[in-house]
Amino acid sequence: MTRKLDVINIDAPDVRPQPTMPSACESHGCGGAEEQAQQLPAFGTVTVDGQEITEEQIAEEMPHHPAPTGEEAWRAAAQALVVRHLLMREAENRGLSREGDEEEGKRVTGDEALVKALLDDVVSDVLPTDEECERYYRSNRHRFRTPTLFEASHILIEPEEGVGEDGWLAAETQARTIIEVVENDPDAFAEAAREFSGCPSGQQNGSLGQIRRGELVQQVQAHIEATPIGTVNPQPVRSKHGWHVIRLDRIVEGQELPFDVVKEKIADLLEARSWTVSAMQLVHSLADAAEIEGIVLDAPPSDEDERRGTLAA
Repeated sequence: MTRKLDVINIDAPDVRPQPTMPSACESHGCGGAEEQAQQLPAFGTVTVDGQEITEEQIAEEMPHHPAPTGEEAWRAAAQALVVRHLLMREAENRGLSREGDEEEGKRVTGDEALVKALLDDVVSDVLPTDEECERYYRSNRHRFRTPTLFEASHILIEPEEGVGEDGWLAAETQARTIIEVVENDPDAFAEAAREFSGCPSGQQNGSLGQIRRGELVQQVQAHIEATPIGTVNPQPVRSKHGWHVIRLDRIVEGQELPFDVVKEKIADLLEARSWTVSAMQLVHSLADAAEIEGIVLDAPPSDEDERRGTLAA
């Protein structure tokens, strides 16, 4: 099993796949929320056995730990640097080599190779049994489903720039007029999308393709789900990009996947989590033997977590 070194975090990694955006609408009112810029606060001096981890080092690390607030990002970055320091020092104490090997097609060398050598030397794989995999499956059936898909279309009416709320009112009026004209006629909707939509999907009759929950901005997704199949929603919906006329053509309900289909994936998941728990416990044993100031590492996982090879989902 291939592992990346960045799995050594204080919290368990999120292994669920993240949604992707329909390419036709990435920049026109149906994309996800924009990332918020991280602040770069300073919360004091962090040291490990008297060796300082500088504010500049923490600031450079913060972009790798996105979080809702600057304080949370700072804390995650400081913890990551402390962990890295502890692991590298232990690897050097054991006389391990910085000469790495291939991982995911890339040559691993230097500090990364040193940490990898330590983890390979100390942390062992624990393969889950079939019974453990089946027990995890029974407790997490909701995680092993195909996603519900919505086949929908939209017409984006963008407000005229530079005219303030009057532009929004005019866009809303146009959207409502389109709804009255096209009614539930799919051909009329497609024609209106090609003529009026400000989204690139307009050239595809307004089609958003098959979308999953989480791929569109919340208000648009909610409006799609509130639309009867085969109809145009009688009300337009506003997003920060304009007013949307919504049509829903089909819903493909998600289906539960049988155990035999996901058994191998569950085994990989439990093995990875077991490995991560063991690595985290190594980190905390090193932390217990060190004098760390300015940051507190979270509590290590319990022996029960290590035995079962699972963390809270």
